[in-house]
Amino acid sequence: MNGRKPSPEPSETAPLLQSDLEAPQSPSKSSKLGPLEISRSTRYGILAGIWVATFLSSLNTTLVATLLPGISSDFQKSHQASWLGTAYLLATATFTPLYGRLCNVMGRRGANQTAVVFAALGTAACGFSTNMEMLIAARFLGGIGGGGIMTTATIITSDMYSLRTRGLTQGVAAVFNSFGMGMGGPLGGFIADRFGWRWAFIIQLPIFLISFLLTSVNLHYVTPGKSKSAKEVLKRIDYLGSLTLFAAIFSVLVFLSTRYSEELPWNAPAVYVPFALSIAFLIAFVYVEIYVAPEPVLPPFMLRKKIPVLVGISNFFVATCNFAVQYNFPTWFQTVMLTSATEAGAHLIPNGVSISFGSLFAGWVMHRTGRYKTLNVVFGLFPFFATILLSMMREDSSKFSLWFSILPMGFGNAVVLQTMLIALLAHLPESAMAVGTGFGQLFRGVGQVGGVAISSALFQSILNSELRKRISGPDSEEIITKIRHSATLVASLPPDLQRKARDSYAISLRAVFIMSAVATFIAYCARLGIPDKSLDSPRPRGQSISEDLPQHSEASGSGSGSGASTPPNPLEETEEPDELETSAFATDEPETGPQSSPRLVRPVRRGQRRLSTYQSSDGILDLEGENIGGSARR
Repeated sequence: MNGRKPSPEPSETAPLLQSDLEAPQSPSKSSKLGPLEISRSTRYGILAGIWVATFLSSLNTTLVATLLPGISSDFQKSHQASWLGTAYLLATATFTPLYGRLCNVMGRRGANQTAVVFAALGTAACGFSTNMEMLIAARFLGGIGGGGIMTTATIITSDMYSLRTRGLTQGVAAVFNSFGMGMGGPLGGFIADRFGWRWAFIIQLPIFLISFLLTSVNLHYVTPGKSKSAKEVLKRIDYLGSLTLFAAIFSVLVFLSTRYSEELPWNAPAVYVPFALSIAFLIAFVYVEIYVAPEPVLPPFMLRKKIPVLVGISNFFVATCNFAVQYNFPTWFQTVMLTSATEAGAHLIPNGVSISFGSLFAGWVMHRTGRYKTLNVVFGLFPFFATILLSMMREDSSKFSLWFSILPMGFGNAVVLQTMLIALLAHLPESAMAVGTGFGQLFRGVGQVGGVAISSALFQSILNSELRKRISGPDSEEIITKIRHSATLVASLPPDLQRKARDSYAISLRAVFIMSAVATFIAYCARLGIPDKSLDSPRPRGQSISEDLPQHSEASGSGSGSGASTPPNPLEETEEPDELETSAFATDEPETGPQSSPRLVRPVRRGQRRLSTYQSSDGILDLEGENIGGSARR
């Protein structure tokens, strides 16, 4: 009579607790949907927005690799060219940890769009820079946003997909990340040859705008109960630790630049002052992390554990190898083989492709076998052999050698980074997952900066020495300076002088590749001390708030059979997609009727679930999560 649907008669097959999905939503609630309740089109719109920005962020990490000769020749400051890479990577390493907390202060959309704005402003400033100093500052500004884009994209993806359905989505995100990093050099060289290096930056601006508009229109879901108050979150940010870490790394970069790139003597203030400051700031950073910071970016308790320390060492040297090669490999073709920037960048394509396949392969193998040690031991040697092959390249090397010697490096390092992440998470308690992930990323970020800075210092030092051995005469100093400051000048030199310059560049770059081989071998030795562990082992882990209902129901169902009520173990859940999550949460209209209700309480026993990059951990960068966002100070 009153127009309401009569309640069904109770029966033995009807659930005791009716699902909230069967209740009609009021207009006030429909505008405040959670991340698992939004429509499919909205979810895809959000993914498109964050993945476009992710691609650009990864692209910018390696974009300048093929632009360096053109930029340095325009500004006549080739010896400062490494700053274009280190400035971006330094900002990324310093500011990335902060965005995990900013997501809970500003909201997911606010934090992501802040990162996009910083990245776009930095990119625009790069395109319109009038000198090298302005360009370096612009790269730093872009790096502030680039690191935030990666962090916020990971958190947003973890929000929108439940534990069982998230693996494929994050696998696709990893492909965007790897593809952007791999295509940075080739795309930069192609654009530089045809339109000039400035357009490699300017052309990105409309794409950043598309990302901003997509998240503005679609990213409006709420995450109730996942955040502390803004004031509490801001108090937990390690401002002093981040500042001292930044100052220490920056001082080291200045020292390397002045001493080895500019060849200033040790008694020059520009050399010994930054060297002394780097030691002072490093000591200050350690003191702050141990005694001062409420939530240190470098958790002291992690340094007392064997596995995190070994993973950190591996991440540092793997990143050093990766970026030393990626930033110097195109230079070999432009200065030794005298190719165009387009062709030099194209030689990085096999590396980019192999990185994508390596990430997916590692996740698939760990998912199928439940182990990571053998995978790491076998494929962890690939980068060492690859860098040795690179050091053996000659002008008369075969086409196959020139194009594919780098391929094992990308594949092997991708496998190593994926397996080390899983090894770290597998040996940490649930409450340390966010802190542990940040710990590994910190070493990786510092290694990226070190790879570019140390390789540049080594390269410039040996290049200067080799040129002085070969070039003599009254104008030798001027000629040597011009060759060092403008890599594109080599192609236009007289034949006898060109031969000397090409040989000098070849020897200098060979030293960089050998340094990369040493770095990756040290990383391999460090990983040998990490024991294997079954990824099927029971291990407590946090869960998304939107997973509470179905998991609780399954636990209730199974508990009735065993006589004991125990929390569900995610590692023993199904490997197949969860029917409830892909039908009820992923569509616009929830199912109704008696057929859908029992699915919320029916106990399901299928294969075990394994910790792997195919089915990843929940919100590992959400530092305020109740289950995984444990304190960094213990």
